[in-house]
Amino acid sequence: MLDRHLHPRIKPLLHQCVRVLDKPGITPDGLTLVGFAIGVLALPFLALGWYLAALVAILLNRLLDGLDGALARRRGLTDAGGFLDISLDFLFYALVPFGFILAAPEQNALAG
Repeated sequence: MLDRHLHPRIKPLLHQCVRVLDKPGITPDGLTLVGFAIGVLALPFLALGWYLAALVAILLNRLLDGLDGALARRRGLTDAGGFLDISLDFLFYALVPFGFILAAPEQNALAG
């Protein structure tokens, strides 16, 4: 995946951001949920043909996904947090193609 190739290049920036975010009240799970909520916005944006807005939502989702993992590693990983993160990531990954299907079902959905 693209994340694997970008991660070494953005890792120093992520660590700087995590130092700022490492405050009481900001949790890795909270970042996961906010990132997922922003990523879910890509679905209606895609369905409406607002591709630039969808791209911004997708990029913000990926950024927050990197930040939640970096913050979790800084504080100590938990099994529950890892499960939440990967579960919401897979759900997000499924929503993006569905947004394209909703935008143009005759072109992007499989015919029955």
